[in-house]
Amino acid sequence: MSEPSEIKTKKQAWLHAVRLRTLPLALASILAGSFLAGYDQDFRWEVLVLAALTTTFLQILSNLSNDYGDSVHGADSAERQGPVRAVQSGLISLAEMKQAMILFGIFSLVSGLGLLFIAVQNWTLFLIFLGLGLAAIWAAITYTSGKNPYGYLGFGDISVFVFFGLLGVSGTYFLHTGTFTLQSLLIASSLGFFSTSVLNINNIRDIDSDQKAGKRSIPVRIGKKHAITYNWILVDLGNISLIIWAIYSENYPSLLALLALPLMILVGMGVQKAKTSKATDPFLKRMALSTLLWVILFGMGLLL
Repeated sequence: MSEPSEIKTKKQAWLHAVRLRTLPLALASILAGSFLAGYDQDFRWEVLVLAALTTTFLQILSNLSNDYGDSVHGADSAERQGPVRAVQSGLISLAEMKQAMILFGIFSLVSGLGLLFIAVQNWTLFLIFLGLGLAAIWAAITYTSGKNPYGYLGFGDISVFVFFGLLGVSGTYFLHTGTFTLQSLLIASSLGFFSTSVLNINNIRDIDSDQKAGKRSIPVRIGKKHAITYNWILVDLGNISLIIWAIYSENYPSLLALLALPLMILVGMGVQKAKTSKATDPFLKRMALSTLLWVILFGMGLLL
């Protein structure tokens, strides 16, 4: 467990709030959609840059909102065993965190609008994607914030699968190419399953404090033993989706991504063997980095 004394300055507190270790996972779906677009010879650098920037802002907004919401709702109490949050440290006030949330909400909106102006020429599609972007901002804020945060009801897994997987990958692919394919949904599903695994590991770590705070995450609902089984299923489904895509597309070099599977297995074994929240915590970052490596290897396979 990270002790409050480790956060000594406001700068350190803000870095904790931003949670840089979550950003590789956020960028993984953008890279996957861009690799697929490049494979179909319809890649645009400006789309990649603006999509990555928008996703980064949204992820930071989500992290700030989680810090704010869990502090308000009691999940970040003194009994919490995960890393100390910024508001919990006492160095950042709730008002300051709320102001930062508003700022990054504006950053996300402006960056997203720039992306749409460049990538979408049809006003109907523009409005559809604008609606999806506003939904992403709403989802980032209301996961643990507000009167009825959906994360406290156990719906976080669905949100992560949709926004980090289906919309993240297929949406990026569409902004590059202007088309939508069912094949892209398979890789989108892979990223959705892996991203949900990261959230699940996070919730396994926080299972005791979440239960006391009334946060009904999936691990709280089904218990730690079944949550670990659920984690193995997510990893398996992500890689099975890749295999199906490779067979359907007849692109077998893309199976190079399976070289990341042993790392994911090590993560799963680590989570299964961990007896404390402190022992579980490092596997969040390792699963996120394993997912990013998976995407990079997948892209290399496509280039072959």
